[in-house]
Amino acid sequence: MRHYDKLSEVSYNPKITAWRFRVKIHRIYPFYSYVTSSGPFYTYVLADEEVRVKSSSLDFLITCLEKQEGKWVEIFRVEVKRSYPGFQATNSRFNLSASRHTQVYIIDPLNNRHFMDFKNIHAIPHMDHRDRNYPIDTMEVVFNTEAHFDAPASARMEFYIRDNIDSQIKFVATGAHAYAFRDGLENMKVRRQVIVVLKMWRVWKFWSYFGPPDLWLETEGRLSDFRFNPHLPEVEEFRQSLLHSDPYVQRYGAVGLL
Repeated sequence: MRHYDKLSEVSYNPKITAWRFRVKIHRIYPFYSYVTSSGPFYTYVLADEEVRVKSSSLDFLITCLEKQEGKWVEIFRVEVKRSYPGFQATNSRFNLSASRHTQVYIIDPLNNRHFMDFKNIHAIPHMDHRDRNYPIDTMEVVFNTEAHFDAPASARMEFYIRDNIDSQIKFVATGAHAYAFRDGLENMKVRRQVIVVLKMWRVWKFWSYFGPPDLWLETEGRLSDFRFNPHLPEVEEFRQSLLHSDPYVQRYGAVGLL
């Protein structure tokens, strides 16, 4: 039986170049060189069978797989590098880097897990500053939207999400995400509440001398994503909890799975 390394056990050792993994491509996002403006290059967020996404996923730098998000792959002869400081797609201290000897094969799915780690909005204001260096997933009800499309270069869509009447937090979708969010919300064409799943958004927190700190979540390039009422067990469970606990939803209803 073929042996595979675990993402959670990865360490930096320049002498080891024969790491092998069996993983799911959880997220793909492009980036461009700040120096030469060349690109796009692609970063892949990987998750294996045992992973909790934010605890041991890894970035993977390679080309030719940019249309394979959601696929399971085998990766052979890949190198491990240390991650750069600053905002990262995962909280791993390492990333994987392909060489001319690296081999990647698409394989049959091992399971149907989505590897999303939903953060409760009650916990977001109390996150450690180090945890804010990594994107988060969350899921709540959309309300109180505000569109700003006067300047196409700085288009943004501001909205709030809540899990009940008293708890809410601000989100800002920018650029292409702003237009996609506006169009997606309009396509709901209902007066009932809409549940949105937000995938890999960045937390911003700024302290103020004159009041409580400003806190919001914002899209981070093409890393972030969102879905309205996706087919996830967590979404249906959340919708059912709203039907039993939220006065607004009890009155107007909540949109079910599409």
